[in-house]
Amino acid sequence: MTSTGTTPEPTTSEPGGYAAARLRLLQGKARSGPSRRAALATLTDHWLTALFDTAAGQTGVRGAALVAVGGHGRGELSPRSDLDLLLLHDGKADPAAVAALADRLWYPVWDLGLALDHSVRTPAEVRRAAGEDLKVQLGLLDARPVAGDRGLIAAMRTATLADWRNRAPAHLPALAELCRERAERQGELRFLLEPDLKEARGGLRDLTALRAIAASWVADAPHEGLAEARRVLLDTRDALHLTTGRATDRLALQEQDQVAGALGLLDADTLLRQVYEAARTVSYATDVTWREVSRVLRARSARPRLRAVLGGRAAAPERVPLADGVVEADGEVVLARTARPERDPVLVLRAAAAAAQSELPLSRHVVRRLATASGPLPVPWPAEAREELVTLLGAGEATVPVWEALEAEGLITRLLPDWERVHCRPQRNPVHTWTVDRHLVETAVRASSLTRRVGRPDLLLVAALLHDIGKGWPGDHSAAGEVIARDTAARIGFDRHDTDVVAALVRHHLLLVETATRRDLDDPATVRAVAAAVGTTTTLELLHALTEADALATGPAAWSTWRASLVADLVGRVAAVLAGRGPEEPEPAGTGAEQERLAVEALRTGGPVLALHARAGTRDENGEPEPVGVELHIALPDRPGVLPAAAGVLALHRLTVRSADLRAVELPTGLGDGPADLLLLSWRVAAEYGSLPRADRLRADLVRALDGSLDIRARLAEREAAHPRRRGTKAPPPRVTVAAAGSKLATVIEVRAQDAPGLLHRIGRALEGGGVRVRSAHVSTLGANAVDTVYVTRRDGTPLPDAEAAALARDIEDALR
Repeated sequence: MTSTGTTPEPTTSEPGGYAAARLRLLQGKARSGPSRRAALATLTDHWLTALFDTAAGQTGVRGAALVAVGGHGRGELSPRSDLDLLLLHDGKADPAAVAALADRLWYPVWDLGLALDHSVRTPAEVRRAAGEDLKVQLGLLDARPVAGDRGLIAAMRTATLADWRNRAPAHLPALAELCRERAERQGELRFLLEPDLKEARGGLRDLTALRAIAASWVADAPHEGLAEARRVLLDTRDALHLTTGRATDRLALQEQDQVAGALGLLDADTLLRQVYEAARTVSYATDVTWREVSRVLRARSARPRLRAVLGGRAAAPERVPLADGVVEADGEVVLARTARPERDPVLVLRAAAAAAQSELPLSRHVVRRLATASGPLPVPWPAEAREELVTLLGAGEATVPVWEALEAEGLITRLLPDWERVHCRPQRNPVHTWTVDRHLVETAVRASSLTRRVGRPDLLLVAALLHDIGKGWPGDHSAAGEVIARDTAARIGFDRHDTDVVAALVRHHLLLVETATRRDLDDPATVRAVAAAVGTTTTLELLHALTEADALATGPAAWSTWRASLVADLVGRVAAVLAGRGPEEPEPAGTGAEQERLAVEALRTGGPVLALHARAGTRDENGEPEPVGVELHIALPDRPGVLPAAAGVLALHRLTVRSADLRAVELPTGLGDGPADLLLLSWRVAAEYGSLPRADRLRADLVRALDGSLDIRARLAEREAAHPRRRGTKAPPPRVTVAAAGSKLATVIEVRAQDAPGLLHRIGRALEGGGVRVRSAHVSTLGANAVDTVYVTRRDGTPLPDAEAAALARDIEDALR
């Protein structure tokens, strides 16, 4: 016998052979996607078959079979997927022998470090478990034989499928409730920055639910695009498993670039957009299918009663006219029998508007027919088409499902070609709740409730729909959006004047909120700059409503009573300028009764005086008071170091600054003993945790900070060292700039940075180090981001020369790194 000098490779029936073959398969570059998942399932089946055959022979068990269920049963094994296995036996073998057989199957799986979901049951026990546990039933719908008695498996599958179909009227509503609860917990996959590919709505769990509905024979899901959506989600999960080495379904931010690279995609945004598109397809199919399930089950429950009343004759569904060529039938909007979409290009918008106004779903079959039969609208659109679009946008919340139905069949991009650029486009800013396209629709929804405040609601709604349309293009999205909005407004039939207004609204949709929260409204240059950009009171009125709608549609952190009041104040000042009543010089800052009291006390004592309390703001939609937050007012004679000292004391007491305003004020005649330089600091704060500190403790620490006996910098450093904050994804570096032509009276410095305790203290220290005088400061916190604007001058009260201003900006930026 001759030897080759090599050791033969173990076969896949041995654990070592299976592990090696599995590793080669997962590391191979030539095979991925459905092919690799199927190959992994086949390889695993061969190994399990060998284990079963050997174990059955050793234990003497007959009348048994190994069944793959769940994802394994579907042949969708991802690299780190669980093995879902059922050991099925006829109940005739000795229980000890069956237990020994199970041990010889499960332990080799565990020894290889593979996750295993397993059970041992007879066919009767399987049916009982399925009847009691919906999740068990769902897994069994994908049962597939691996080894052993195939007849036993076939009989079990036939029985469990029959049970599922017989119990569908009871089990499908329970499944729908499970899906709703999961969606509430996990959110909508297509809008999440870190989505769970399996559990979030529109993910793999919903695809399993759709398969279960189809198996019930009650309804079937739309098949268009579902196979591709499943492939995208599974391919992404495969790449995620291989990239992380973990059995995870959550696509975390820090892993998205690697996953994109593994899939051969350009970047993380391309990956998310592809995943969102797949999730959108699944979500739409889910909505349509559950609606059909409800319709069928409702009809089945009503049919016996109707037959009794009508003597066996079936009643045709009533058709209620809604618009020309559009009717309601059986709870959906469908086309009239006389409708001819090929001759009526406005019918798409007319049907959509009628559905939204009636708060009814558009039938999927109608949308498909409109997509295939409708001709293009002439350009510019006829007046009827434009009016129907405005009607659709003005329907409020009911607009969303109708818009999504049109989008699912490509009708939106046919009507508005530039929509393709924002379709399913992610927004990396965590303040944003939605993708760009959904945010635009949500803004129109919010604007629909504000149409009574403006003279041209049609322009408001269209501008709301288009305000972020430039985010699909490089550069400043407002500038790019202005061009697109101008073209789109002309396309849908607005005249030149109205087109100019829509374009201006898109161009300046951030102007009011950014100016109100980052600029000194007492500076006439600020107000006049806004007035020059807006141009007319009509545009100002529309821009005010658009600003509110945009913020409300962004997310809960983007709008508040405080921001609303600042924007309203700015709008009032700009309206005065547009009416010819603008001030030539800034008026002295006014003081309220409480501020006067604080100021007089500060002048009397020569030290800081504080007031700390909560105030109620406006009322919400339910008439409940909407809190502004905790307000802290500090009055004290002007002196160097006030800003860093006050901000540092707040940080030491774990007060988070939501907004801040610092300004020099003059007291009205008769208050105090004479003119004095007085600073008034108005803060909106919140306790990081626990209760608020007492005002006297804040004052005592502020006095110590100002006289130098309290080293705030050292105290903050000690606390950070003792309790370092957990870090999430790496934040972009801070950016400090000098605003061009921001003011004629001062130099305007803008700071954009990650919000953190002590941030304003560090900014104040850098300003003190630059030897400048802070004329006013305005702090705005938006989610995890802080945008702070400070108006500074030289000590003599003049603006800084350009070179000095640029150097100061660099120093602040260095101090924040």
